Amino acid sequence: MSRGTDDTTEQSGATGHDALGIVQGTLFGNGTAHTLDDSEVGYQARVAMTAAGITYRQLDYWARTGLVEPTVRDAAGSGNQRLYSFRDMLLLKVVKRLLDAGVSLQNIRAATAYLRQRSAETLADITLMSDGASVYECTNNDEVIDLVRQGQGVFGIAVGQVWRELAGSLTTLPTATAQSAQAPADELAARRARRIS
Repeated sequence: MSRGTDDTTEQSGATGHDALGIVQGTLFGNGTAHTLDDSEVGYQARVAMTAAGITYRQLDYWARTGLVEPTVRDAAGSGNQRLYSFRDMLLLKVVKRLLDAGVSLQNIRAATAYLRQRSAETLADITLMSDGASVYECTNNDEVIDLVRQGQGVFGIAVGQVWRELAGSLTTLPTATAQSAQAPADELAARRARRIS
C-alpha cells in the first residue's frame, strides 16, 4: 500500500483518540470502557456479517484465507464459533467497500495488512484513496488534495466515518465474551468436551 504523495508525519491531535473513546463509551453503555483492541469482547459471525454487510461465504473465505481473521477467537472444531473484535469488523467493512469499488483482492490484502499495523488512535484519521489499481493512505486533507490533483485518487474511504457507522449499527447487536462463548453449542459438542476432559 502506498503512503501517499508526501511523507509528512501523522497528525498527532487528540481529537481522533478522544473520538474513539466517545464512540466506544456510547457503544458499550454498560459502564465498561472497551477499546478497539479489546481481546475479551467479541461478536459472533452473524453479527459481523450484519454489521459489515457481507455474506457468510465471504466471511468464512476471508477468515480461512487470512484476509480478515477473528482476533478474539478463531473457530477450532465443532461447536466453537469465531469471535470478531470491533477492529476486525472495521476491517471487514473497509474490505467490503474496497471490493465494491473494484479494487483487486491483492491490493485489498496489502491495505488490510497495513491497517492492522496502525494504532487505534491513528485509524480514525486515515482516508484510503484509490484509483482502482493502487490504494493510498492519506492522513490529512492536503494529501487527499494532492492525490486528486495528480489523478491518482478516484474514490476515498474515510476510516473514521466507517468507524462511526459501525459503532452506530452495533448498538443494538449482541456481544459475547471469549469465556462465555466457549460453552458447547449443542449436546454432541458437550459430550465430546466431557469425553476429552
